[in-house]
Amino acid sequence: MSQDLHQKIYVAGHRGMVGSAIVRNLQTQGYNNIVTRTHAELDLCNQAAVKDFFQQEKPAQVYLAAAKVGGIYANNTFPAEFIYQNLMMEANVIHQAFEAGVKKLLFLGSSCIYPKLAPQPMSENALLTGTLEATNEPYAIAKIAGIKLCESYNRQYGQSHGIDYRSVMPTNLYGPGDNYHPENSHVIPALIRRFHEAKVSNAPEVLIWGTGTPKREFLYVDDMAAASVFVMDLDKLIYDQHTQPMQSHINVGFGSDVSIADLALAVGAAVGYQGKIGFDPSKPDGTPRKWMDSGRLNQLGWQAKVALGDGLKRAYADFVKNA
Repeated sequence: MSQDLHQKIYVAGHRGMVGSAIVRNLQTQGYNNIVTRTHAELDLCNQAAVKDFFQQEKPAQVYLAAAKVGGIYANNTFPAEFIYQNLMMEANVIHQAFEAGVKKLLFLGSSCIYPKLAPQPMSENALLTGTLEATNEPYAIAKIAGIKLCESYNRQYGQSHGIDYRSVMPTNLYGPGDNYHPENSHVIPALIRRFHEAKVSNAPEVLIWGTGTPKREFLYVDDMAAASVFVMDLDKLIYDQHTQPMQSHINVGFGSDVSIADLALAVGAAVGYQGKIGFDPSKPDGTPRKWMDSGRLNQLGWQAKVALGDGLKRAYADFVKNA
């Protein structure tokens, strides 16, 4: 780990679930020169504004956790916004970071970069080997472009300018700062809200869409933040030994997955719901399995620490606190 706790670090997207967790992690380690900007203060889609920011601040490191995100409904309804805004944010930040002399940058992607029918668990070499999931293809294309931006700048300017831009791909995340919107949230925050409302109203049953058999992998967001800082701080020789110039991204997963049925039971237990949990097989199941191969990261020496049950209790406490 770098010992320069005074170096200036810019965290883009610090109000989001992942960005705020990265700020927490850095502060816990003693970093005391963290730069942030709200969207109102700095629109990352505005090239001139981003240029001015970087020329003025000249950070030593950048964590690019800012993104336009949403569930299936949002991705399907606003595909132009998802591809445009994400492309603009990453292009502006990565290029202007380079122009301002930033040597180290970490780009945060998404597991949706992998093909819809990628073999499970999904390894880094599955990228660009097949057709993407149609519902979030624009978002996935933008995230793939972010990886390739980092790789391209490394290939062209790595030796001449000493830059080292890296990418990490998280699995499904949950925890403090999550989005609990009734329609636009992901599966864990959606279940937390439903079980909480059922507990408050003494509802006899919570009905879950589908059969409950699909399996998903979930990672607590503070584990993701810890992995991000770990990858950022890896010695370049070690990072290069475990990656390739044209396949430099690293998966970040929990290491195992869980069925939706078992997840529902775990959420119900964390919330303290006493009623019955049922399943509606007439509703769609979605992809049978989505599981990341985190072997590359594990070989580098990092493992997730927060078990699902413990993470769900913390996530529920955050939900109640901010409800």
